[in-house]
Amino acid sequence: MRELSNMDPAIYARRKRANLFGLALSMTAMVLGLVFLLWILSILMFKGFSALSFSLLTQSTPAPGSEGGGLANAIVGSLMIVISCSLISTPIGVLAGVYLSEFSERSKLASVTRFVNDIMLSAPSIVIGLFVYALVVVPAKHFSGWAGTAALALIAIPVVVRTTENMLRLVPVSLREAAFALGAPKWKVSTAVVLKAARSGVMTGLLLALARVSGETAPLLFTALNNQFFSLDMNKPMANLPVVIFQFAMSPYDNWVNLAWGGALLITLTVLALNIVARVVFREKVAV
Repeated sequence: MRELSNMDPAIYARRKRANLFGLALSMTAMVLGLVFLLWILSILMFKGFSALSFSLLTQSTPAPGSEGGGLANAIVGSLMIVISCSLISTPIGVLAGVYLSEFSERSKLASVTRFVNDIMLSAPSIVIGLFVYALVVVPAKHFSGWAGTAALALIAIPVVVRTTENMLRLVPVSLREAAFALGAPKWKVSTAVVLKAARSGVMTGLLLALARVSGETAPLLFTALNNQFFSLDMNKPMANLPVVIFQFAMSPYDNWVNLAWGGALLITLTVLALNIVARVVFREKVAV
């Protein structure tokens, strides 16, 4: 307060104007972002809810030019691929994040791991899809749900690794020291104390990864492709919501376009519901 009272009135007025100008720009950017977001969501809600029906969840995708049908095969296929992806990416990403935060210190392996993880975070999803296509699909000579799972796992793992490491670093050092003082080994402190204290942030990272891969289309175009029929065989081409939405939205058939709007709304509502449930269940603070 004394510094403000001793400040030159001209300098104070100039800084105040600059502050108001910065706040005005920030508020304008926020309002513009919210306007476009609400615009997109309102169109999605209007078009999507009009396409929702019981048949959408119970019937498979219709043939070109036909009426009726649904997205049951695509919904089941997406669930199988995303669940398989989460079962692979969660343990790998969390364990890698624990290693980078608690055990790496200044090792060269940790530096290389962080560098590769940063590259994977910024890599376009279509590049990852082409990589898995060359590595899995071409040798197998057929598309499959497992190839789609591998592509989505490569996208999800870097997100889980980064968020897990960051959340674990937010846990106070005093918590670790208290556990060490009780005679707990380092692996026990890392898994039972530090990881438990940061579980809310780790779950947020898992949900961010899940939200990102749920709507990925490009990797699945090169790996899982699509299947017009209902199939539970992960070793064959499998229908999935992102690819079906992409194909149906670009089609000349009104029925397919309506189904695409319904599928887009289903993905949006599913991701929103997962985030809300996780916020309610894991609402403890990261640091205790």
